[in-house]
Amino acid sequence: MSGRSAGLPVVALVGRPNVGKSTLFNRVVGDARAAIVEDRARTTRDRLYGDAEWNGRRFVVVDTGGLEAAPGDAIEEQVQLQARLAIGEADVIVFLVDAETGFTPADQDAAELLRRTTKPVLVAANKADNQRREQDAAEFFALGWEEQYAISANHGRGVADLLDAIVWALPPESQAEIARKEREAEAEAWAKDMAAGDLEPFVVGDEEAEEADEAASDEAESARWDAMMAAESSEPPAIAFVGRPNVGKSSLLNALLGEERTIVSSVPGTTRDAIDTTIPWGRSEVVLIDTAGIKRRGKVANGPAAERYSTLRALKAISRADVAVLVLDANDGLTAQDAHVAGYVIEEGRGLVIAVNKWDIVEGKTHKSFDEFVTTLRRDLPFVDYAPVISVSAKTGQRVTRVLELAVDVWGERRRRIGTGELNRLVREAVERNPPAIVHGKRTKVRYATQVGVAPPTFVFFATEPASLHFSYRRYLENRLREAYGFDGTPIRLVFREQVREKRPPKGRGARARR
Repeated sequence: MSGRSAGLPVVALVGRPNVGKSTLFNRVVGDARAAIVEDRARTTRDRLYGDAEWNGRRFVVVDTGGLEAAPGDAIEEQVQLQARLAIGEADVIVFLVDAETGFTPADQDAAELLRRTTKPVLVAANKADNQRREQDAAEFFALGWEEQYAISANHGRGVADLLDAIVWALPPESQAEIARKEREAEAEAWAKDMAAGDLEPFVVGDEEAEEADEAASDEAESARWDAMMAAESSEPPAIAFVGRPNVGKSSLLNALLGEERTIVSSVPGTTRDAIDTTIPWGRSEVVLIDTAGIKRRGKVANGPAAERYSTLRALKAISRADVAVLVLDANDGLTAQDAHVAGYVIEEGRGLVIAVNKWDIVEGKTHKSFDEFVTTLRRDLPFVDYAPVISVSAKTGQRVTRVLELAVDVWGERRRRIGTGELNRLVREAVERNPPAIVHGKRTKVRYATQVGVAPPTFVFFATEPASLHFSYRRYLENRLREAYGFDGTPIRLVFREQVREKRPPKGRGARARR
């Protein structure tokens, strides 16, 4: 299983350390913060993937660590392995050199490695910020490749010409690419029709309309939701592995992939960027996101810049994921920082699966140990008592596939929708069974409810005096929704709004008055 998006060709950015690969990566994918950029070597470690498009052609760009002949330590040796794996899976290779520094022996060493490949190689002389440096870059023709481009990744100079050459060198479009374009065209046409008013958008009806024609309303609502969901589901589920440093996030991802996709080390903080990997899953695909360990706020504020940026990227990965897998260390149990990370996930409204890693090395465990662990976890982390918990071992592979199955199930739960009529029947039964408490002589009356969104599921309750509704009653309604419909692993949003019902004359009185 490779890191490429299904059906898209891969362009690898390679070269010695500190020639600007990450800067070019950010420029091409259109995100100035996608990869960590620092003015020092060895900042990038893992392969970092991003989607790009140029002249109507989509492709995957891979940022790699710097190629070195003798890296000098175990982690950097794994960096070299990751760079070579990127070269192996690439369709086109962009060999970056530094026009400011000029030709170096390290460039020659990298060139020797690239000469062994049969893939198209384009030489890009970066940091050619002016005409003089552009002329000086001609010395890199000595490397032996005819395709050479003087660029400035920082300022964008010459990058368009390089992208033209990349698209020209890509292999012909595959059937998967063509099918993807057709799906995107259909989704775009649907969106244009909706914007033009040719399709009726989802509109919440009032209580009288729902009571008058509930069945027809639910059928029409279902059709509209299905159309909306079809447009939303074109993107594969994104699942982020999050947690404290050194709990085994990268090991768990590698166990799922069956390959050394990310660098694993006992040294905390090895992973720096948020690493995306797209893999097939059933008839579709999923995106797995490996993230840097999220440290305590005080340590991040006082630590190196790379650690601050990597933590920010981990938090950003949570915000763009559908589901987060919170990885715990079974030997450490639940820590305060684990609870903080879970809080980040809930604040972003993302689904949650809790994976207790290193279960294989827990000493003295019995058949009751896991149930006791979960009971303690539910007690200490009550605000995510809906999240499934599973024990795993990234080292032995025990139940690692089940983690992904649970995450995809949670992704589906986040998109569950309930018809308005069905929802109101449940709400009426819940209110009749347990009415809201009387506050200052008044009792809140819940009159009507409707689901207004998914991912996370969001419900609006129209009521009189909603501000008087106690938090415990709101939790009661949420529990009734979960009992009836599940919503396993996903937060649900309950919004209460004031509804003032107009007094209407009894039927017939208006008719007699008009006579």
